[in-house]
Amino acid sequence: MTARFIERIRRTAAYGVLALGLLCAGGAAAVDYTPHGTQPGLAWNIQPADACEGCHRGFAPVDGLLLPYNTWSGSMKANAARDPLFWAALDVANRDLPGSGDYCLRCHSPTAWFEGRVSKTGTPGQTVNGENGCLLQGNYAQPDTKGNDYGGINCQYCHRMMPKGPAGQTTAIGSARIWLDDATECTNPDGSVYGGPCRRGPYRYTAGDPLEPPHGWVQSPFHAAGEICGSCHNVDAAETAAGPVKTLILNDGTDTGLTFPVERTYSEWLRSDFADVIFRDRLGDAAAQQPALARGETCQDCHMRSSSSPDARACVNNPAGSRQGNLSVHEFVGANTWVPKLLKAKYGAPGQLDREEAFDRTILWAKEMLMDRSALVAVTLDPYSAGQANLVAKVKVTNLSGHKLPTGYGEGRRMWLNVVARDAANQIVFQSGAYDAATAQLTEDAQVRVYEVLQGIWDSASSSCKIADALGRKQFHFVLNNCVAKDNRIPPLGFRGGSDPALRPVGITYPPAPGVDRLVNYDVANYTIPVPAGTALPITVTATLRYQTASRDYIEFLQREAAVGSIPAENTLCSSNPERPFDVGPQSLSRGEFLYQLWNDPALGKSPPEDMRSAAASTGIR
Repeated sequence: MTARFIERIRRTAAYGVLALGLLCAGGAAAVDYTPHGTQPGLAWNIQPADACEGCHRGFAPVDGLLLPYNTWSGSMKANAARDPLFWAALDVANRDLPGSGDYCLRCHSPTAWFEGRVSKTGTPGQTVNGENGCLLQGNYAQPDTKGNDYGGINCQYCHRMMPKGPAGQTTAIGSARIWLDDATECTNPDGSVYGGPCRRGPYRYTAGDPLEPPHGWVQSPFHAAGEICGSCHNVDAAETAAGPVKTLILNDGTDTGLTFPVERTYSEWLRSDFADVIFRDRLGDAAAQQPALARGETCQDCHMRSSSSPDARACVNNPAGSRQGNLSVHEFVGANTWVPKLLKAKYGAPGQLDREEAFDRTILWAKEMLMDRSALVAVTLDPYSAGQANLVAKVKVTNLSGHKLPTGYGEGRRMWLNVVARDAANQIVFQSGAYDAATAQLTEDAQVRVYEVLQGIWDSASSSCKIADALGRKQFHFVLNNCVAKDNRIPPLGFRGGSDPALRPVGITYPPAPGVDRLVNYDVANYTIPVPAGTALPITVTATLRYQTASRDYIEFLQREAAVGSIPAENTLCSSNPERPFDVGPQSLSRGEFLYQLWNDPALGKSPPEDMRSAAASTGIR
């Protein structure tokens, strides 16, 4: 245990005396960062996804768009333990807070975590040194069969989740503090008994229903509610039984005592109109560019859309069309188009995962979500006549999603406006937010609008939230962060989190919506465009909203931290595991360097931004 780590713990009041006692008791592995929810040592291990494949995967072309295994298999959920960006970040987390990889791998490789191959085992008090992922079984390119821990968030993990623990404990929102059904048998409503825990889902079957599955099942309203998503899609700072390691410090230096909010996607949704089940149609105003809500919308409504296909079915043994209008497609789509491209290139081919088509579907679905279901853009111009020195443009960006835009894991993730003014000859006279694809550099000019959250480390000497090192390079130490320097992400419709320290905007003011105590779900960015004398009219101003999964700053940070921290090549790091060395993945490279080389590969692109929405307006000819 390093002196630097001990000093960090001493400075964290919420960690308390217990943590210092744990340090004395045996080092990093003795600190339990995952004390809540079901623990390792399951009576019934989580079965691999390929155990479900036989019935829930189809090979007809239409099945790729419908059946659960097909649609899940290309998602980031299915590949959470293959993501090279995750592994590079994990190494930094373990370096910053030794042992914290346990808390990361609980989400990304639950099979390994519950079977005792990360930090804790099923024997109380017994630990292993696997928080770097080196004790995981299988490898990145191996299919999701038994014995492979790289399958990520699989079928049984989700379909065994319960809203309460065995003693009635309520499922805590965030950081995968979940309860799993661990019964060794399941009794169906008709009295039939099956081995293993029940598969839980939103459906209920009647006696003789031909769609009733040939395994134990129970209807679970929890699986149709946003809370099941909130169990993972809020992320807190690492914690122990004594409390959080990091608490939120406001920009006036006040320590709130609140657990530091790493991600708050679920809470953003919960504090919006999308979580309101009361019928409402007052918001269906096309002129105001507001989404019309007939009722609240859960996470599943957007990320597991119900299929209207006449061929919809959930199982290959069911007839086509048996689930028309009643099939939640397991697409789990978000905004990430770049990492699925990496996974396809490195691990997706036949003979490996054989998921190239699945990754392509995920990428297309993500592009569709970004372009059609996330935002609206509108451009208006102040009156302008020839000879005026400046043209004033107003760009309005409206958030159509049920959470902040963008949301989720904030490191390197951003959205910005590229605003271009052209004269009558189509020559550029002004540009803000220019992006160079060759260098992956975003020009952050004086007027640029970049929507992002920047979290940092509170520096009491300067009374500021530090987000850069002494050379001005951005830093991303998420397990050490305890303050928010900036959060100008656009709130969702009806957002009621404006006064919540863990949710409120930072560095920008979103005004209340007229007549209500909720923040508006749009931003208006003003641009003053210098117009050179003699510019031929009309001038056309085009605004394009762009999204990027990983910035150059973030990728270079991860590479630099691997080098500065002397993090070894993965096969060297994991040489004590008899299943190594791997012949896939980083191999002779550190995970940070492996990610950097993927990012720098011309065939894969430098996490290229996606164009979401565009709008334009022109001056008259006067």
